Amino acid sequence: MEKVYRYNEIASGIATQIRDGILQSGDKLPSVRMLCKEYAVGMNTAKRVFLELEAQSLVEAKPQSGFFVSNRRVERLPLPAVSKPSLIANHHEPSELSTQVYSSIGRDDLTLFSIGVPSGSLLPLAKLKKEILYATRALKEGGTEYEPLQGNVKLRRMVAVRSLGWGGNLHEDDLITTAGGVNALSFCLMALGKPGDTVAIESPCYPGILQLVISLGLKVLELPTHPVTGIEIDALRKVVSKIDICLLIPNFNTPLGSCMPDAHKKEVVQLLASNDIPLIEDDIYGDLYFGTHRPRCCKSFDTEGNVLWCSAVSKTLAPGYRVGWVAPGKYKEKLLKLKLVHALASTSVIHEAVGNFLKTGRYDRHLHQLRRTLQQNYKHFIDAVTEYFPEGTKTTRPQGGLAIWIEFNKEVDAVKLYELAMKQKISIAPGPMFTLQDQYQNCIRLCIGLPWSDELKFKLKQLGNLAKMM
Repeated sequence: MEKVYRYNEIASGIATQIRDGILQSGDKLPSVRMLCKEYAVGMNTAKRVFLELEAQSLVEAKPQSGFFVSNRRVERLPLPAVSKPSLIANHHEPSELSTQVYSSIGRDDLTLFSIGVPSGSLLPLAKLKKEILYATRALKEGGTEYEPLQGNVKLRRMVAVRSLGWGGNLHEDDLITTAGGVNALSFCLMALGKPGDTVAIESPCYPGILQLVISLGLKVLELPTHPVTGIEIDALRKVVSKIDICLLIPNFNTPLGSCMPDAHKKEVVQLLASNDIPLIEDDIYGDLYFGTHRPRCCKSFDTEGNVLWCSAVSKTLAPGYRVGWVAPGKYKEKLLKLKLVHALASTSVIHEAVGNFLKTGRYDRHLHQLRRTLQQNYKHFIDAVTEYFPEGTKTTRPQGGLAIWIEFNKEVDAVKLYELAMKQKISIAPGPMFTLQDQYQNCIRLCIGLPWSDELKFKLKQLGNLAKMM
């Protein structure tokens, strides 16, 4: 763990220098041997530094010359500023725009830049069908019986084993299965909150979370969020006495794609624990990293059972299977009671099939290919945005996940752009969907989970031309 931490630390420092313009396109970086000497590390650690920077498209190797800062156009696109929502909790009803946009799910006549899931063509559909068949044969009574309240044992065991990769060290008894990620979040919010309580979240934030929080009679307090490093901890510290629950997506959240540094995660966990405020961690995008390793979770810094870690395969394997889970820490009994009342049991055959898919190693092989495809898609999208979108466009630089956040100049109205785009059979997610406040009118989210093609590039060109006319 020490070597992994060390190469990460060095790579992060160099990446910051590149993004801040201290190191510029075309600048030559120190050689592997020089890096070893400068940072007092071994050859393997130094090599992994460059692998990490290459994975982030920040540097490129030139044969017999060494490593140079990449001259890709992505690095010349400015980042959006840190968001500045009002730090006053509210319970405004979410915009009907979300319902309108998500009603496009399943429409084959549209290019769905608006729906944040990977395309079915990127998923191992044939293998999943076989797993369903095997699960039906393996389960008692063909899977028609209720399974244990905590959920499928194989699935829980495999999720626990995988947690070792991000420092979770979970046991199968720490986990409860759910009908997808939103169901896990719902159980957590119901267990922890009561009508009128305040939930702190990132801003902008996934619309489904906004709708869920409001539907339970809770208030939303939106936190300023950096497009690279996530929530501003100083802002959280200022309002910590005013909140009852914190709900965050620390790894590649949507729509920004930000990823909180480990030091920030640890600080947030300690801050909330010291104020007896539970943290619901939605880690649904954590497996979709573009670099060489999976980021840690807030749960890995939790020593008091105060973090409720939630995840699912909805964004990585099978959105329609509705397979999720939660490690609720000290709130386990509360969540079990809720599951007993609201669900009783999960879908036995589906959860057994996913558990076996994880056990056989097929999931990791699939993830390896999916991550590579998404990273390539990200580069294609950024190139198209740079070429076709209006002057002054800003964009995030996610290092994982499924989303890119686009910020136009103020004259571009995202809702009008959505309406114009729909006439061209293009569906986008306008910025106002991601807040309960009056903000992000000139922003959109694009999903990069579609297979890249000339047609997709043409659709982005059409979208850019529409924005230029506004």
